[in-house]
Amino acid sequence: MPINASFFYQKAEEEYLAADTTEKKILALKKMMTVAPSHKSAEGLQKQLKGRMVKLKEQQEREVKQKKGGKSKFSIKKEGAGTIAILGVTNSGKSTLLNALTKADVKIADYEFTTMEPELGIMNYHGIKIQCIEIPAIVRGFNKTENGLAFLGLIRNADLLLIMKKSSEDLRFIEKELRENDVHKKLLIVERDENIEELKDSVWKALGLVKVYTKQPGKKPDFPPIAFKKGAVVEDLASHVHKDFSKKFKFARIWGSAKFPGQVVGLNYKLGDDDEVELHSK
Repeated sequence: MPINASFFYQKAEEEYLAADTTEKKILALKKMMTVAPSHKSAEGLQKQLKGRMVKLKEQQEREVKQKKGGKSKFSIKKEGAGTIAILGVTNSGKSTLLNALTKADVKIADYEFTTMEPELGIMNYHGIKIQCIEIPAIVRGFNKTENGLAFLGLIRNADLLLIMKKSSEDLRFIEKELRENDVHKKLLIVERDENIEELKDSVWKALGLVKVYTKQPGKKPDFPPIAFKKGAVVEDLASHVHKDFSKKFKFARIWGSAKFPGQVVGLNYKLGDDDEVELHSK
């Protein structure tokens, strides 16, 4: 972020970093260029932003050509509470990781480029479903390969990236390819001997989610739990149960993050991970 950047520049930059399509990035970058500092010491920033715009427009042109050629065949609908993309160079162990996380049955071989298309699996985390997508091996000039732009679209659409570390050099190479393609996502670096259950816990924390169990008075919590973004409140849970429930809401009892078991709370109470919630209506 540049020195003396305005509030409007910061907001535009946040939009740019969060954008998951080239079109959205271009729009956010235009805002950044409009509100960026214009004094002499900011000339380097303006030049940098113009350079980014050139690259993005070139990428947009390639995407348009691919769509006209009918090559956008790797569009994958998001499912579950979150989506993670598994990245790595060839033979880094991506398929092995996908199989371990999701019990998928992806082909594994000791020769290079076994995975030619995205592979899918669903990770079950205490009843919460997390979509996992294995991306074909990252290579130099990834965005210019036959399906590179489509794969980058899947990467940008993910909520979290898992990078299989084959070596420190390969890790730096992948991070460089991501930077050059304006991919700004949360990253988890995965070692080949990673403990899978501990990795699942790390994935859950990195996704920034909480799981909440509803329950009936005098009964055990319902299963499976419901996933929400951190910061969700009781009103979000009530609306999830039924769109009109919040209007009939009387109070809720909380077990877990509450000061004491069964604490009575209102709609604005912030939910914690593994909370058990009893909703009461008028």
